[in-house]
Amino acid sequence: METLSANNLTLGYGDKIIIDELNIEIPKGKVSVLIGSNGCGKSTLLRSMARLLQPKSGEVVLDGNHIAKMNTKEVAKQMAILPQGPETPEGLSVYQLVKMGRYPYQGVFKKWSQEDEDAVNQALEDTNLLDLKFQSVDELSGGQRQRAWIAMTLAQDTDLILLDEPTTYLDMTHQIDVLDLLFELNEKDNRTIVMVLHDLNLACRYADHIVAIKDKNVYETGQPEDIVTCDLVYNVFGMNCDVTYDPLFGTPMCIPHGRGRCILAEAHAEKTGYRNNCLTSTLKATN
Repeated sequence: METLSANNLTLGYGDKIIIDELNIEIPKGKVSVLIGSNGCGKSTLLRSMARLLQPKSGEVVLDGNHIAKMNTKEVAKQMAILPQGPETPEGLSVYQLVKMGRYPYQGVFKKWSQEDEDAVNQALEDTNLLDLKFQSVDELSGGQRQRAWIAMTLAQDTDLILLDEPTTYLDMTHQIDVLDLLFELNEKDNRTIVMVLHDLNLACRYADHIVAIKDKNVYETGQPEDIVTCDLVYNVFGMNCDVTYDPLFGTPMCIPHGRGRCILAEAHAEKTGYRNNCLTSTLKATN
């Protein structure tokens, strides 16, 4: 069952078409990751699915309803989005930022309630930020700041969360920290997670469902172990590689071809008996 889908969706800016008559279905209760080369339209597609960009044609459907016809607050009660590189107003505390996630539930006759307060505190607890509740967001590390933004989306209390490159500008430790958090939210609450990632190996590790974008449309979609091959990587990214298995998780792992420290590569090949075509050709070129 899908919770979010797009039918014959065409997107662009001015006369430039970025996505052309695309059809996609996002499975409910799964982690889906959009992959593709820079400029292929991943972020544009995500923004349109979140109703931040009006399609030139086609439609986005959320739980059976055309999203363009839905009330803004009703959309916000069903779907939260974290855009790439969000900017925090200066001096805002973590608590104040997370409180902003409750805006769909506020109104003229609906003021701040205990339910709202409980939702904020639960979001802070889920993201391990209770101890930093009253600290300024400006003073947080990159990983903590990203968790604060994720906490805001959690306070929105939706079953569907969209994230545009949530690990951008984070070091390796904080990338894993954020992705582990999203993975746990999916496992614990069965939330549907949709995100754009650049790191193909991390996408394979965390995704139940991958959507590869190329030439303004869906190139291939499915479970990582079913679709991530050398051919897909070459056709989508234009890169030669070997695809093996992650020794810790058993998920597909892409090893890019290219030049590097050939002396160490030769020693590794002799020690392990593993030699790929790129290694062989690179060594020949240097001898």
